[in-house]
Amino acid sequence: MVIAAGSIPGVRLGVITPDPVERASDAVRSRIVAHWRVDSVVDAGQISVAVRTLAAKHGRPTRLFGAYEQLQVPLAQVREELGIEGMSVETALNFRDKFRMKNILRAAGVPCARHALVDSEAEAWAFARETGFPLVLKPPAGAGAQATHRVTTSEELSEVLARSEPTQQRPVLIEEFITGREHSLETMSIGGKAVWHSVTNYFPTPLEVLENPWIQWCVVLPRETNGPEYADIRDTGSRALHALGMTTGLTHMEWFRRGDGSLVISEVAARPPGAQMTTLVSRANDIDFVQLWARVIVTGTFDPPVQKYAVGAAYLRGQGRGAVKAISGLSRVEMELGELIVDARLPTVGQVPTGSYEGEGYIIVRHPDTAVVTQAVQRIVSLVRVELG
Repeated sequence: MVIAAGSIPGVRLGVITPDPVERASDAVRSRIVAHWRVDSVVDAGQISVAVRTLAAKHGRPTRLFGAYEQLQVPLAQVREELGIEGMSVETALNFRDKFRMKNILRAAGVPCARHALVDSEAEAWAFARETGFPLVLKPPAGAGAQATHRVTTSEELSEVLARSEPTQQRPVLIEEFITGREHSLETMSIGGKAVWHSVTNYFPTPLEVLENPWIQWCVVLPRETNGPEYADIRDTGSRALHALGMTTGLTHMEWFRRGDGSLVISEVAARPPGAQMTTLVSRANDIDFVQLWARVIVTGTFDPPVQKYAVGAAYLRGQGRGAVKAISGLSRVEMELGELIVDARLPTVGQVPTGSYEGEGYIIVRHPDTAVVTQAVQRIVSLVRVELG
């Protein structure tokens, strides 16, 4: 992101980070005009001091932004404090606080899961009696399925509540569990209007992957997203972003298609997607998507890319316990699918597992035909085994 923003003509880039500038590569350092180290990058007070100090030497900043989800509210606070253009605190909170977000979406008529913010076990049990099982419990400001639990019985709910111990100071978000196929919708907006979108399909959901250590996750970005198949999520996604107050920037929305064909919005984040999805978009359109996003934030300009390919990622996840002991199936993948592979980060022996649904590595493939890509990623996860021990 530093290289992308720093390469925009006319930009003088300052970077605020917990890391010393000496740790950056030569390519990154060459793009930086100013640097300030902080102890905590999510502390609005430390960010404010850093911006003020750099501004005194280099001039008033015109933009302040970052990709990390937990950064969005502190950045908005500093922008408002110093009069810097960008997303407001109110809007940042709409995206960051999932309980607040769902209240806004439901009030706007956007379909989302029934939910409640509970600060006691009694409130959680009352919601469970009214809604029924299965349910999902998670922090109201979580990200990436962190500390997310699906409960299907009273016994499981008791166990999760005993661990989470909801209080007024640390409430828990409880929701009905949505069954269906999970997808994402990435949207670029300028001046409150969605000017570009991309869809991905998950195989299976991230939560299912976390619950089942043997599953290796796949994501497919289909080539055809402008037709009637995705018309409802394009419309619903735009209404959701309008309700939440999105102006200019990139959003990552997770949504479900129920068995009856209806859709439900799960969550929306005002940041680029994770899990190599920016790479998928780049490969699908033969562009540098990070560069495109940085240009939107800095200049407010956007040239919609033309999608040429479907792209997919197969995530290679260790089986068992311990460090990576062995990897098998890679030669077979190269033999069968080598001409489709455009990116890879392969696990290495001795590597410590990430513990996430993204696993220990990935292989990315692309082809003009979505069906070919879908079959390829499913074939990869059927062939490759990462053994821990």
